[in-house]
Amino acid sequence: MIRGLVGALVAGVSLTGCSVGSEDAGRRATDDRGSAGASKTPAPSDPPPPSPTPSSATGSEPPQLASSGRARFSSLGIPAIGLTGLRVVPYRGSPDDAPGTEIQNGGVAASPFGPDGGVGPGGVGNFIVTAHRTSSTRAFARLPELRRGDRVHVEVGGRKARVRYTYEIVRTRSTSFRSARSLERQSAAVPGHPGRTPTRAMVTLSTCATPEDHAQGNFWADEFDNPEHRIDKIGVLIARRTL
Repeated sequence: MIRGLVGALVAGVSLTGCSVGSEDAGRRATDDRGSAGASKTPAPSDPPPPSPTPSSATGSEPPQLASSGRARFSSLGIPAIGLTGLRVVPYRGSPDDAPGTEIQNGGVAASPFGPDGGVGPGGVGNFIVTAHRTSSTRAFARLPELRRGDRVHVEVGGRKARVRYTYEIVRTRSTSFRSARSLERQSAAVPGHPGRTPTRAMVTLSTCATPEDHAQGNFWADEFDNPEHRIDKIGVLIARRTL
């Protein structure tokens, strides 16, 4: 009887050991499979932080370039053609009308504003400046030489508070005084696009195409002795600086 009890105890110990061994083996197999799977499919890493934008990096928005657009006296400089300190006189009207032509005859540039003109220096829209090329002081004698990328400086204000607006020439247009549609395009808020809402400050520098017209046998002139065609240089505002 005692041998029977001992045998039963020995058998129970053996069975329990097998059971524990099987569970350990199963856990090891599961752990091994989990480890193998983990090595093939690594856990995703955190995404890199976003690059800072100029505003978030500096804590402020870029400075406003455009002015209020108010018509003001100004001076014009164009380094590419050696032009410095050309006085620009604002007047209510349209490009090269009677008042504008009279201003130009005085040897300075004219800038029309109002419903039929443009905006003031640095304003969002079309800042129009006209000057003679072949008469008076020939202020715009070399204007046709301007090329894409040339800079135009317009300064306003007094000695204690002076601001310089810098435009960059982007294209050239031709205007015909004998076409109402062409004149609308010249004085449009977005040069060349009547009716379009402006979003940028732009400039139109305009002078006569007298030599070119005469070379083609076109001697037409209006009541103010302006030839049919004008050469317009279009620029966009790229910088503003307090002097």
